[in-house]
Amino acid sequence: MTHTRELRVSLAVLVLYLVCMLTSCGGSSSSSSGSSSAMNSSSPSPSTASPGVPGAAAQQATVVLVMEENHAFEDVIGSSAMPYLNGLARQGAVATQYYANVHHSLPNYLQLTTGAMVTMDDAYMGTISGDNLAHEITASGKSWKSYQEDLPSAGYLGDDVANYIKHHNPFSYFADVAGDPAQTARIVPFSQFAADLNANALPSFSFVVPNRIHDAHNCPGGPLTCSDPDLLGQADQWLQSNIGPLLGNAQFQKNGLLLIVFDESRVTDIRHGGGRVPLIAVGPHAKPGAQSAAVYQHENTLRTVCDLLGLSTCPGAGATAAAETDLVH
Repeated sequence: MTHTRELRVSLAVLVLYLVCMLTSCGGSSSSSSGSSSAMNSSSPSPSTASPGVPGAAAQQATVVLVMEENHAFEDVIGSSAMPYLNGLARQGAVATQYYANVHHSLPNYLQLTTGAMVTMDDAYMGTISGDNLAHEITASGKSWKSYQEDLPSAGYLGDDVANYIKHHNPFSYFADVAGDPAQTARIVPFSQFAADLNANALPSFSFVVPNRIHDAHNCPGGPLTCSDPDLLGQADQWLQSNIGPLLGNAQFQKNGLLLIVFDESRVTDIRHGGGRVPLIAVGPHAKPGAQSAAVYQHENTLRTVCDLLGLSTCPGAGATAAAETDLVH
């Protein structure tokens, strides 16, 4: 009798367990609440922390980040000088309240890749030993490249040459990149981008920097030898010729995200430190037609990249910044 009673109890427990499993006992349906609050983020400050852990979604995106220079949101969005870029803005998603962190290029580039400005000196020639995006991407088993127009040769870590600008190449400052030939070799001339694209061999993360003529920084004959629409027009034509083919690429169409952002605004624009600038997102991971009024800065873009690549750690301020989930998914 005792054994029979124990058997009946055991069978009853087993039946109860199976019923519970089939009816989702425990209320797991609330698991999406964190992503919902991040999606609706409209905090007045870009320092607001995003819920969850970077990389929790373990995405497998191919992210291409293209840098432009020194123009305000109002100069670019709606400008007849940039029909191609504005076409991308209409096709994809736009951050309407995005602000650079400071004036001078290098600290903004470092904020985008380390989550810390580190130095305000564009002439800085030292190395930076802290955490950075290259380190975290490599640690995750993924790949990266810095494609720099007019870079003299792959792995070049030296100063400016012709229209190549060192302080537009943050990866050249990272101690763990400079000290490892295998990592240094990931800093390549921009001509390699077309070759990698045609071979469907883009890395997980591409950091693309036009030279100072093609990024809206300088005129061909010097900084002040053409009009501002001419500056923007040159940058727009370069984007159409060199980045346009990316959007039709099979690898990119599968899981890609193109981000185009300006490092800082006009020097007279000091809103939120570095002025209001455009951020445009295009591709399968962008939300078509989305316009975000959330206040974002470069650390938010860093966090977005970390999340889309599925990195377990995001460097510096990227760890606590909100991802731009109202623009990308």
